Amino acid sequence: MAVSDKKIAFLLTNGVEQVELTSPRTALDEAGATTVIISPAENTLQAMENDWDHGDTFTVDVPVAEANADDYDALVLPGGTINADTLRTDDDAVALVKAFFAADKPVAAICHAPWILAQAGLAKDRKLTSFESTKVDLENAGADWSDSEVIVDGNLITSRNPGDLDAFNAAIADALK
Repeated sequence: MAVSDKKIAFLLTNGVEQVELTSPRTALDEAGATTVIISPAENTLQAMENDWDHGDTFTVDVPVAEANADDYDALVLPGGTINADTLRTDDDAVALVKAFFAADKPVAAICHAPWILAQAGLAKDRKLTSFESTKVDLENAGADWSDSEVIVDGNLITSRNPGDLDAFNAAIADALK
């Protein structure tokens, strides 16, 4: 995976599922990409492990209110129930996701992260997957949901959970080629 000229935005906040941030970020960093954490959280944010246990803290590189999709080649949306539920109600986060779609740039969302697609009106008529508990919300938003390891629908890449990270990371790499 040669992505040394790519700059990838990771949109997340407190409660992010740690491995859903660290696994794709490490894969992209090791391939030479520049990864940037964008968040409504100030300074640092608290990651979680399985929504219950505190993981590590991560430094916020760019406040979401100052982020611009034009500055990045792709967007990664890690999951975590608290993270995803908080982001989908943040106007700046929703606007940023919409901007990536408007620019037809790759957007990769895993686990609960596709919730923000429903909030932004971007799930309608899209083939996608997610953590099963968000299935009804996504279907109600017009998505064609299925239980698959990874689904690529145009610029949208989705996966279900941490068990799908290898396939998710590979799909992101393919989209950046």
